[in-house]
Amino acid sequence: MSIREPRRVTSVVTLAAGLLAGLGLLRAPASAQQAPAPPALEFAFEVRARVADPTVVGRLPTGTRRIVEILGGTFEGPRLRGTLLAGGADWQIVREDGFTDIDARYTLRTDEGHLIYVSNVGIRHAPPDVIRRLNAGEAVDQSQIYFRSVPRFEAADPSLQWLMRSIFIATGERYPNGVVVRFWRVL
Repeated sequence: MSIREPRRVTSVVTLAAGLLAGLGLLRAPASAQQAPAPPALEFAFEVRARVADPTVVGRLPTGTRRIVEILGGTFEGPRLRGTLLAGGADWQIVREDGFTDIDARYTLRTDEGHLIYVSNVGIRHAPPDVIRRLNAGEAVDQSQIYFRSVPRFEAADPSLQWLMRSIFIATGERYPNGVVVRFWRVL
């Protein structure tokens, strides 16, 4: 093995790095760059749900299982509006510290008569005293609650395919007899 071979390898690596950098394919480490711009959001619609008092199934190793029946409601946004059908529910696990895993499933019917199935999985948490009051059915300051979810939609009508071809996020607000959920499409 010749002493010159390592130099040739170093030269080839340096040349390759120079070419990649010139093509914009080799970048400085993320810590040396500015953060990329976050994706934009577009408001899709708002659901206003009437809900029943929670049915407490009982304490499990993961927390307390509660089922909150959806009694009905409405939804409205720039591209669609209609009715939230009765019969859905939110299957929750409430942990000892009040942190709540949310798994809501329900059906929307547009004013045109088209059905949209919604599966909305998320989390809700707040300071312990706020959660205690919220779970007791009291009205609380919504700014103290972190309530976020990631919905998925299913719809057969061609005019609603955009719901299944985008990622959405949602914010929620819980009131004594209702929930408001706002859905945002990630652009």
